[in-house]
Amino acid sequence: MKLHLTGPSEQPLKTAIQVTGSKSESNRLLLLQALYPNIGINNLSNSDDAQVMQQGLEINNGVVDIHHAGTAMRFLTAYFASQEGKEATLTGSQRMTERPIKVLVDALRSMGAHIAYESNEGYPPIHIVGKRLEKQKVQLPANISSQYISALLLIAPSLPNGIELELIGKVTSVPYINMTLGLLNEIGVKSSFEGNRIQVSPAEKVADTELIVESDWSSASYFYSTVALCEVGTEISLSSYKKNSLQGDSVLAEVYEQLGVQTVFTGNSIQLRKIKMQLPKTLELELSNAPDLAQTIAVSCFGLGIGCHLTGLHTLKIKETDRLEALYTELSKLGANISVTDKALTLVPVSSIRPNVAIDTYNDHRMAMAFAPLALKTSLYVNDAEVVSKSYPDFWEDLKKVGFSIHSA
Repeated sequence: MKLHLTGPSEQPLKTAIQVTGSKSESNRLLLLQALYPNIGINNLSNSDDAQVMQQGLEINNGVVDIHHAGTAMRFLTAYFASQEGKEATLTGSQRMTERPIKVLVDALRSMGAHIAYESNEGYPPIHIVGKRLEKQKVQLPANISSQYISALLLIAPSLPNGIELELIGKVTSVPYINMTLGLLNEIGVKSSFEGNRIQVSPAEKVADTELIVESDWSSASYFYSTVALCEVGTEISLSSYKKNSLQGDSVLAEVYEQLGVQTVFTGNSIQLRKIKMQLPKTLELELSNAPDLAQTIAVSCFGLGIGCHLTGLHTLKIKETDRLEALYTELSKLGANISVTDKALTLVPVSSIRPNVAIDTYNDHRMAMAFAPLALKTSLYVNDAEVVSKSYPDFWEDLKKVGFSIHSA
């Protein structure tokens, strides 16, 4: 599906949007619910990834195709490895067979797990025979995707001796680790995170609990970008959000304040307001704790005609696509002066944007959504626009509510 986008004809904008539940929180809670069925979940994400996670957790024996869902691949690997009596083959899209899983498999094997590679060593598909994992101590490199770490932490309370996890090196993506530990705490599981050591105690059962999934801050980022690119006076209200969020991407509020977007918390909503201010010539950010924001921020800066230097992006190389190379290619098509390394992106300010460019999305939901607000500055096309269903199926409809004109091309 190819879409043609143009921005709202009238500004400033004023509207309200209900954003789907966080994919990150939903998938964590779904795994915990599989371990402890007396946990209830409200405001669950309606994303493809959450649906794939649900379907995978319902299988006792067979093939689980997680498509492009990296979170589901990591979480289900740990889940099936720890489930005595279950046997599964985890596979996915072509891109998924190129995304490494070795670090997690090695850690689980060191705990006694039975996992075999079906094709290429270190990569899916993998065949898992569930076992009782009694070894408590395990090590992981600290600078890897936090999903590997969270996968182990989520199964930890169901293990006979819990887990004592030592992270080797400098820890990155700390907010996502804290999100996992925060959710464990909400169901009554004891844990500690001191220095490079995380300990999670075993819990045979937990109390009946009803948990509400906060809406997705990553999804909110596209509306922050929209407000940043709009005229002063624009207001967009988003729900449901907490001031003390477990999600690392809630740093959005702080980041976009530098781009003229003020965040006001009212009840369970946030109101984004475009205010008049002097923009920085170059926005400098270290994003190792919130790498999923890089695409949105880079496009916002390009649309505002300012530069940016974004670092801490080493995990973007192994996402749905190589996101740094994808950003380089697509922003260059629009006339950007951009350079990337394996862990950083630098954008030099330019004064014009090429019109009617078709943005390729590389099976990556965030490429489609990050570039969409740029329609406020120029007419553009988005190829394979249906990819947004991975995390935010209602995205295009919600963008129409804001006033964008969106048509099949």
